[in-house]
Amino acid sequence: MAELRVVAGIRKLGHGTRLVAVSVVAGVVAAGMVLPAVAAVGLGAQSAADDFQSLPDDFKTPPLSQATTILDAQGGTIATVYDRDRTVVPADRISPLVKTALVDTEDNRFYEHGAIDLKGVLRALDKNASSGTTAQGASTLTQQYVKNVFVEEAGDDPQKVAEAQRQTVGRKIQELKYAIKVEETLSKDQILTNYLNITFFGEQAYGIEAASQRYFGVHAADLTLPQAALLAGLVQSPTGYDPTVNPTAAKERRDTVLRKMAGYGHITQEEARQAIAAPLGLNVQAPQQGCILAKQGEGFFCDYVRETVLTDPAFGASAAERQAVWKRGGLQIRTTLDPTAQAALQASVTGHVDAGDQAATAMSIVQPGTGKILAMGQSRPYGVDGKQHQTQINYNAGKAMGGGLGFPTGSTFKPVVAAAALESGIPADQAYTTDYSIPWPAMTDCSGGRFPSSGQVHNDSQSLTGRFDMKSAMAQSVNTYFAKLEADTGLCDVARMTNKLGITQQAGGEKLQVVPSMTLGSNDLTPLTMAAVYAAFAAHGTYCAPTAIASVTGPDGKPLAVPQANCSAAMSAGTADTVSAMLKGVVEDGTGQTAGLTGRDSAGKTGTTNDSRQVWFVGYTPEMAGATVVSDTDNPKPLDGQRIGGQVVGQAFGGTLAGPIWRDAMDGALAGTPAGTFTPVQLP
Repeated sequence: MAELRVVAGIRKLGHGTRLVAVSVVAGVVAAGMVLPAVAAVGLGAQSAADDFQSLPDDFKTPPLSQATTILDAQGGTIATVYDRDRTVVPADRISPLVKTALVDTEDNRFYEHGAIDLKGVLRALDKNASSGTTAQGASTLTQQYVKNVFVEEAGDDPQKVAEAQRQTVGRKIQELKYAIKVEETLSKDQILTNYLNITFFGEQAYGIEAASQRYFGVHAADLTLPQAALLAGLVQSPTGYDPTVNPTAAKERRDTVLRKMAGYGHITQEEARQAIAAPLGLNVQAPQQGCILAKQGEGFFCDYVRETVLTDPAFGASAAERQAVWKRGGLQIRTTLDPTAQAALQASVTGHVDAGDQAATAMSIVQPGTGKILAMGQSRPYGVDGKQHQTQINYNAGKAMGGGLGFPTGSTFKPVVAAAALESGIPADQAYTTDYSIPWPAMTDCSGGRFPSSGQVHNDSQSLTGRFDMKSAMAQSVNTYFAKLEADTGLCDVARMTNKLGITQQAGGEKLQVVPSMTLGSNDLTPLTMAAVYAAFAAHGTYCAPTAIASVTGPDGKPLAVPQANCSAAMSAGTADTVSAMLKGVVEDGTGQTAGLTGRDSAGKTGTTNDSRQVWFVGYTPEMAGATVVSDTDNPKPLDGQRIGGQVVGQAFGGTLAGPIWRDAMDGALAGTPAGTFTPVQLP
């Protein structure tokens, strides 16, 4: 036989080369049991050893794909998400029983041999030769571990997985070379621990901790003898011995493991007898993962966190790198979500608008001065089956972040025009005499493009005529006043202020339309965007980009970089505080009275688009800023006459429909928070 000729040749080699060559022989023989034709290959011992030594041995223990936990600001779990359900645990958190069971079943001489077990190879050869089959293999646990690494690195690519599992001579030899490297660099207990953390146990459970939880609802450290034996038996065939599908086969396999443990003297015969008599005792825990399982409407925020990891350069320079971070998992993501604020927001949006209504409402709350997203929700349930208008589209965010196309903002954009005007030197007492309807004033944009005076802009009520200053025009939402103010300020200055407040494009990714109708909110934006804009007024002119992630630790427990709010001065404190004084007037004696909060300073602005297709209220206190929109999300049509929240809406306005949603959400979100005050500003 070829292998015998090689063995004879080994005796002529030096000691160091002999060890390598023995490994080659064992590896080839082991491969020959899978591929009998290998045994017929005539190999020169020296050339085999040389070839073996030239193989790469740069084996590195890969980072294992694990579950990621997304937490709220107080440490409560929002959701657990994973590509593979695995929780890596150290050796001291794995029951010694399952370690013993695995070794006794798969490789009883594990602690005695190196990367290969030559006795095991010869024993398997003899048994297979006498039976004329390949009934018994000879791979050690170390070799099995290396093979599992190849499978893990293949991920979910069927072609790569098939390649990793293919039993070619070349692959067997390469696995052997890596196994030798593993034995040189890791202790036996480390190898065994790594094996138990990487291997697949069926039912979507990877690693011993996930398997213990899946089948028995216990930690790996707490496995009983019968439980440990069952799991150790699964590694040979997770499908064939799946106790949830094939309980009889699973028990037979478990009992075989127990008999082997007793046979090797690691448990007594009485312990084996009692364990064999025990039922399987399954307590199967169905896989629980994904944003779909988030509570209190937090699924949309959960999705936003995922999109942040996949799109923000803080998590990798390329899309592929960020995808790898998310897929590898093992992250602990502490978010900015305030559970009190979230519960209040969700109760309000679902209390005012029913899930099955044609119209929907969405709302976001952010913290002024930090950009932290404190709450995010909508009346549409999070889901994919279409029941009760379920959706996975996050109406609070733009398309790039898994959201929608946004909504025209109506008059909630007027404070941006006011801020631009104040920054350009136009005083708050600037007054215009205006009619109910006037021609649009001529304007010029930043590129020199000219919009001649044409068309008509009119107010929501024919009674809105006469002379208005900035405060009174804001309180009554006088469209014609703001058309004139925008013209005197200049579209270019309005656009610059818009950009400083984080608005550089529309929600769907389209270019921002710098046109006269900007002041009436003609661009499609999102509640999260508008909440961040108004938060800048509350923060005395400091704009902070919305952030959902406070901190992240990686699989190794070390902190990772997270996206920053990049706060900057969008306007002077004097301008911001003047706008706040105007918007405080809106809720005190203007169109937003129904949204005003009791016992604390609040400010805000109503918005109603053409034909009442969308209504908004965006407002803030010194502590929180929130934006609420109500709209038909599928095919926007007038809200007038629609049944919303169990009542037919006569005429929809931002103050009467969106305002109460904002008020109730903010009341609950601020419960227990000391009331702050705005900086006093004397307006004309």
